Amino acid sequence: MKTTDGPFYHGSPLELTVLSKGSVVSPFIEVAKAFSHKPNIVSFLSQDCTAIKHDGKLPGFLYLVVDAQPGDILEMPETDSTHWVIQRDLPIKLVCELPIDDPPLLTEEEVAEHVRHMPHEGYTGFFSTGDDEP
Repeated sequence: MKTTDGPFYHGSPLELTVLSKGSVVSPFIEVAKAFSHKPNIVSFLSQDCTAIKHDGKLPGFLYLVVDAQPGDILEMPETDSTHWVIQRDLPIKLVCELPIDDPPLLTEEEVAEHVRHMPHEGYTGFFSTGDDEP
Protein backbone atom coordinates (compact mmCIF):
# COMPACT_ATOMS: atom_id res chain seq x y z
CA MET A 1 0.00 0.00 0.00
CA LYS A 2 0.91 3.66 -0.06
CA THR A 3 3.05 5.54 2.45
CA THR A 4 3.36 9.10 3.69
CA ASP A 5 5.49 9.86 0.64
CA GLY A 6 2.30 10.93 -1.15
CA PRO A 7 0.86 12.37 -3.23
CA PHE A 8 -2.36 12.73 -1.24
CA TYR A 9 -5.76 13.70 -2.61
CA HIS A 10 -8.98 15.07 -1.17
CA GLY A 11 -12.40 14.99 -2.75
CA SER A 12 -15.18 17.40 -1.86
CA PRO A 13 -18.33 18.90 -3.37
CA LEU A 14 -17.08 22.26 -2.03
CA GLU A 15 -14.66 24.70 -3.64
CA LEU A 16 -11.68 24.88 -1.26
CA THR A 17 -8.16 26.32 -1.07
CA VAL A 18 -7.17 24.95 2.36
CA LEU A 19 -7.99 21.71 4.14
CA SER A 20 -8.66 22.02 7.85
CA LYS A 21 -6.85 19.99 10.48
CA GLY A 22 -8.65 16.66 10.89
CA SER A 23 -9.67 16.41 7.23
CA VAL A 24 -9.33 13.04 5.55
CA VAL A 25 -7.12 12.51 2.50
CA SER A 26 -6.12 9.47 0.47
CA PRO A 27 -3.08 8.43 -1.53
CA PHE A 28 -5.56 6.71 -3.88
CA ILE A 29 -6.98 9.11 -6.43
CA GLU A 30 -10.11 7.03 -7.11
CA VAL A 31 -10.94 6.93 -3.39
CA ALA A 32 -10.76 10.72 -3.16
CA LYS A 33 -12.80 11.07 -6.34
CA ALA A 34 -15.55 8.80 -4.99
CA PHE A 35 -15.75 10.68 -1.69
CA SER A 36 -16.04 14.02 -3.51
CA HIS A 37 -19.63 13.00 -4.28
CA LYS A 38 -20.59 12.45 -0.58
CA PRO A 39 -21.67 8.82 -1.04
CA ASN A 40 -23.37 6.56 1.48
CA ILE A 41 -21.85 3.50 -0.19
CA VAL A 42 -18.41 3.02 -1.73
CA SER A 43 -17.69 -0.32 -3.36
CA PHE A 44 -14.04 -1.30 -3.91
CA LEU A 45 -13.87 -3.59 -6.94
CA SER A 46 -10.10 -4.06 -6.82
CA GLN A 47 -7.56 -4.35 -4.03
CA ASP A 48 -5.36 -1.66 -5.57
CA CYS A 49 -8.19 0.93 -5.29
CA THR A 50 -8.25 1.64 -9.03
CA ALA A 51 -11.79 0.31 -9.57
CA ILE A 52 -14.43 1.88 -7.34
CA LYS A 53 -18.17 2.56 -7.58
CA HIS A 54 -20.28 4.82 -5.38
CA ASP A 55 -23.82 6.10 -4.82
CA GLY A 56 -23.04 9.81 -4.37
CA LYS A 57 -25.35 12.43 -5.81
CA LEU A 58 -23.24 15.60 -5.92
CA PRO A 59 -20.71 16.77 -8.50
CA GLY A 60 -17.30 17.08 -6.90
CA PHE A 61 -13.83 18.56 -6.95
CA LEU A 62 -10.55 16.66 -6.74
CA TYR A 63 -7.72 18.34 -4.85
CA LEU A 64 -4.03 17.63 -4.38
CA VAL A 65 -2.46 18.31 -0.97
CA VAL A 66 0.57 20.58 -1.29
CA ASP A 67 3.38 21.47 1.12
CA ALA A 68 2.82 18.56 3.51
CA GLN A 69 5.76 17.90 5.84
CA PRO A 70 6.67 14.68 7.68
CA GLY A 71 4.14 14.12 10.45
CA ASP A 72 1.45 16.27 8.80
CA ILE A 73 -0.51 13.25 7.54
CA LEU A 74 -1.18 10.16 9.64
CA GLU A 75 -2.80 6.91 8.57
CA MET A 76 -6.23 6.15 10.03
CA PRO A 77 -6.24 2.77 11.79
CA GLU A 78 -8.07 -0.12 10.14
CA THR A 79 -8.44 1.55 6.72
CA ASP A 80 -5.87 -0.50 4.77
CA SER A 81 -3.99 2.75 4.05
CA THR A 82 -6.92 4.23 2.09
CA HIS A 83 -7.66 7.06 4.55
CA TRP A 84 -5.22 9.42 6.26
CA VAL A 85 -5.86 12.41 8.53
CA ILE A 86 -4.08 15.74 8.28
CA GLN A 87 -2.65 17.14 11.51
CA ARG A 88 -2.68 20.85 10.60
CA ASP A 89 -4.36 23.10 8.05
CA LEU A 90 -2.78 22.40 4.64
CA PRO A 91 -3.02 24.16 1.28
CA ILE A 92 -4.57 22.23 -1.58
CA LYS A 93 -4.56 22.65 -5.34
CA LEU A 94 -7.59 21.97 -7.56
CA VAL A 95 -6.86 19.10 -9.92
CA CYS A 96 -10.23 18.94 -11.69
CA GLU A 97 -14.00 19.09 -11.41
CA LEU A 98 -15.69 15.69 -11.34
CA PRO A 99 -19.03 14.71 -12.85
CA ILE A 100 -21.19 12.50 -10.64
CA ASP A 101 -20.28 9.37 -12.64
CA ASP A 102 -16.51 9.70 -12.11
CA PRO A 103 -15.84 7.15 -10.71
CA PRO A 104 -18.84 5.12 -11.92
CA LEU A 105 -22.12 5.01 -10.04
CA LEU A 106 -23.53 1.89 -8.44
CA THR A 107 -26.68 0.60 -10.11
CA GLU A 108 -29.96 0.54 -8.17
CA GLU A 109 -29.58 -3.23 -7.85
CA GLU A 110 -26.02 -2.91 -6.48
CA VAL A 111 -27.15 -0.30 -3.95
CA ALA A 112 -30.03 -2.52 -2.80
CA GLU A 113 -27.65 -5.46 -2.36
CA HIS A 114 -25.18 -3.38 -0.33
CA VAL A 115 -27.95 -1.91 1.83
CA ARG A 116 -29.04 -5.44 2.79
CA HIS A 117 -25.57 -5.97 4.28
CA MET A 118 -25.28 -2.67 6.20
CA PRO A 119 -25.36 -3.02 9.99
CA HIS A 120 -27.53 0.04 10.73
CA GLU A 121 -29.14 3.15 9.27
CA GLY A 122 -26.82 6.09 8.69
CA TYR A 123 -23.82 3.84 8.15
CA THR A 124 -21.49 4.62 5.26
CA GLY A 125 -20.73 1.28 3.70
CA PHE A 126 -17.41 0.26 2.28
CA PHE A 127 -17.54 -2.95 0.34
CA SER A 128 -14.78 -4.87 -1.36
CA THR A 129 -14.87 -7.84 -3.68
CA GLY A 130 -11.29 -8.68 -2.75
CA ASP A 131 -10.45 -9.22 -6.42
CA ASP A 132 -7.37 -7.78 -8.08
CA GLU A 133 -9.16 -7.20 -11.37
CA PRO A 134 -11.61 -4.34 -11.96
